[in-house]
Order: sequence, then structure tokens, then C-alpha cells
Amino acid sequence: MSAELSIILLNAVIILIAYVWVYPTLAGKNINKIAALDCVTSGLALVIVANKYWGQGIEFTLFQFELNWFWFTLISYSIIEIPIALWYFKAKLSKGK
Repeated sequence: MSAELSIILLNAVIILIAYVWVYPTLAGKNINKIAALDCVTSGLALVIVANKYWGQGIEFTLFQFELNWFWFTLISYSIIEIPIALWYFKAKLSKGK
């Protein structure tokens, strides 16, 4: 498995757990709690990837751009999360208003 694919899968798993279990359970409809927990979950992804790739000098390719582990993780996390977050906010937070 390539390094890029392993990071993308890690991000997808973290986001899936966050939006299926963590956010509904711990934050409910409180947007401020969701934002705080989102910082924690994205930080978790960065910490896990940093543990493996910090100081290695490995370049990651994303859309023909060479990035270090930090930017690759952050950008790929955002690309995966944005559509899921929009769906979540539309489906969950608009109910009952």
C-alpha cells in the first residue's frame, strides 16, 4: 500500500467514526462542540501521520503537487471531510428548527 493511500484511508476512517459516532454522541446539535471536536479529530490524524513520517523527508503527490506529510494529510482530510460535513449539517442540524 502506498503512503498516500494509507494516509487517505486513515483520514477516511477517522472522519467516518467522527460523523457516525463522536459528533452525534458528544456534540449533538451544538455547532461549537462540533467545531472543537473537529479540531481534535483532524489533530489526531496529524499526530498519527507525524509519528510515522516526521523527519523522513518523504514527498507525497496530490494532484501533481509534491507536498510534505503535514500538508498532504491536512488537504486530503479536508477534501474528504467537506462533502460529509455539508451533508451532516444539512441532515442533522437543520432538523427540529
